[in-house]
Amino acid sequence: MTAIAVTIAGSDSGGGAGIQADLKTFSALGVYGASVITAVTAQNTRGVSAVEDISPTVVAAQIDAVFSDLAVGAVKIGMVSRRETIAVIAAGLKRYDRLAVIDPVVVATSGDPLMRPDAIATLKEELLPLALILTPNLPEAALLTGRAIAETEAEIARQAEMLLKLGARSVLMKGGHAKGRDAVDRLYRGETVLHLSRPRIETRNDHGTGCTLSAAIASGLAKGKPIDDAVVAAKVYLHDALVAADGLAIGQGHGPVHHFHHWWGNDRASIDGPSNVAEVQGDLGSMSRSG
Repeated sequence: MTAIAVTIAGSDSGGGAGIQADLKTFSALGVYGASVITAVTAQNTRGVSAVEDISPTVVAAQIDAVFSDLAVGAVKIGMVSRRETIAVIAAGLKRYDRLAVIDPVVVATSGDPLMRPDAIATLKEELLPLALILTPNLPEAALLTGRAIAETEAEIARQAEMLLKLGARSVLMKGGHAKGRDAVDRLYRGETVLHLSRPRIETRNDHGTGCTLSAAIASGLAKGKPIDDAVVAAKVYLHDALVAADGLAIGQGHGPVHHFHHWWGNDRASIDGPSNVAEVQGDLGSMSRSG
């Protein structure tokens, strides 16, 4: 069987995030990518200048076209800017009995808003219960929980617990916005916590990191990997894409990560990615499990 993943997200005309980043990630990791476009943005490395939502009717038609024909192994949901679209997506996931990797995209790397305020409540009520894994950064987690941005591990755990209670099966609290030499992500699944740490990469080319990580997780799931293994492999892939990002000269602002670092002069990474948690323990700077 061919591994297939579908991304339900917005289009980034600059090519660094959204649908474009997701499809690049799927391809880089050996997964066939399909797409459901929720919005078209006019953006580049410096910011977002316009957003045009796709009608809910067309979003629903795209979902039916993809799921009625393709043997989809994993679903990733990114930018969904309004509540009517969220409701249509939730109905589609229920119709085809699917859970999804949900990246709650609220603002772009440039700081431009990508979700209407009234859509956040609908996201929490209708989509979070359909999340196989939710992947918020710390500001997104704070917004979804109504709390201040977490600054301690205890507060990160508290917000993850709140998101699990909203219905997500697992929550990956991303640490890219935290302080410290290392970027630490924490995967919460019930009473179990998996800590994933890698040295923080200082680069201006970080556009699309959240999209890329969630798409990489979906790629692993499409290949049949367990959630822990898919998350670990995705963390390694994104780290390598950030390390190689300064090898790109794209735009005048926040450039993209290097999705095809394996193909363009970096032969250290495998196209298939790590197959399980044990394989990448030595590659990750630090990984520990508690609970």
